[in-house]
Amino acid sequence: MLDSNTSIDIASINEKIERESAFVDILSSEMKKVIVGQKHMVERLLIGLLGQGHILLEGVPGLAKTLAINTLSQAVHGTFSRIQFTPDLLPADVVGTMIYNIKLNDFSIKKGPIFANFVLADEINRAPAKVQSALLEAMQEKQVTIGEETFILDRPFLVMATQNPVEQEGTYPLPEAQVDRFMLKTVINYPEMADEQMIIRANLKGSFEKVNPVVSLEQIARAQQAVREVYMDEKIEKYILDIVFATRFPEKYRLENLKPLISFGASPRGSINLATAAKCYAFIKRRGYVVPEDVRAVVHDVLRHRVGITYEAEAENVTSEDIINKIVNEIEVP
Repeated sequence: MLDSNTSIDIASINEKIERESAFVDILSSEMKKVIVGQKHMVERLLIGLLGQGHILLEGVPGLAKTLAINTLSQAVHGTFSRIQFTPDLLPADVVGTMIYNIKLNDFSIKKGPIFANFVLADEINRAPAKVQSALLEAMQEKQVTIGEETFILDRPFLVMATQNPVEQEGTYPLPEAQVDRFMLKTVINYPEMADEQMIIRANLKGSFEKVNPVVSLEQIARAQQAVREVYMDEKIEKYILDIVFATRFPEKYRLENLKPLISFGASPRGSINLATAAKCYAFIKRRGYVVPEDVRAVVHDVLRHRVGITYEAEAENVTSEDIINKIVNEIEVP
C-alpha cells in the first residue's frame, strides 16, 4: 500500500505530467494532417524524442518513414536534415570537415548534416562500417569532433535510421553492438485499406495540409525533464528486470525450451531503455506513474534487436519477437 505521503506525491506528479503533456495531443493531431494511419510509428517517434533516444525503423519503401520525421521536425519548430546512405559515403559527409580557405590562408570548418535536431539516416545499412561508426558515435556522445574542435550537437537530437528488410545486395548489416545504441527498433507495416484509400485521395488531389510549428524546443526540453519524474514502483522495476533476465537465463523462469533458441540476451542498456520507454509511454498517455501495460506496450520495440537468435531458432522459423512473446506471457505481471 502507498502511504499518505507517497500518494500525495503521486497526485502532484500526476498533476504536473498532465500539465506538461498537454502538447502531445496537439503535436499528434498536427502530424495527422500529413501522416494517415501509422499511429504506432508516430507514438514511437514521440517516445524516442521524449526519452532522448534514437529509433531504427524497418519497413519496405513507401511507408512514409521519411515523411514522418520531416513532419515531426516541422511541427516542433526544429531543424531537419536527411542523409542518404550509399556505399561511397565518407564520415566527413556526415559530420563535416575542414576546408582550406585561400583568402584567409587558413582552414575553416564546414559542418555536416548531423548538425540538426532531427536527422534522418536513410538506409543506414547501405554505408560502410566507418560511416556507421561516425554516426553512432555522434548519437552516443551527442557531440562531434572535427579537426581539433569539439562541437556539442543541438538539443533535442533525434536520429531516425531506416533500413529496408527486403534488399540484401550492396548492404552492410549493422553489428549487434551498434544496433544496441538504438533505443527502439520499430517494424512498420502496411497501412489499413481505409487509410490507404485516404492516402490515394490526398495524393491525387495534391491537397496535403500545411504543418505548422505547434511545439517549441523549450517545451520538448521541459517534457524530457518531466518524463524522468514519472513514478515507477519497485514492483514495475522488478517486472522489467524479470523480462530482461529471462532473455539471458530463460531456464530460471521455467522457459528451458528457449535456452537453445537464444544466442545472447538483452544488455543492461535494454533494461534502462525499457524503463525509460515505459515512462515515456505513460507520459504520452498523460499519466504520472507507470503501469505494467506501459511496459508491455513498448517491450517489443525495445528488445526485438537486443535478443539474438541461434541457427536452431532460424531453422525452426522462430524470431526474436516470438521469444519476447513467450517471455512476456510467462513472467508474472505485478
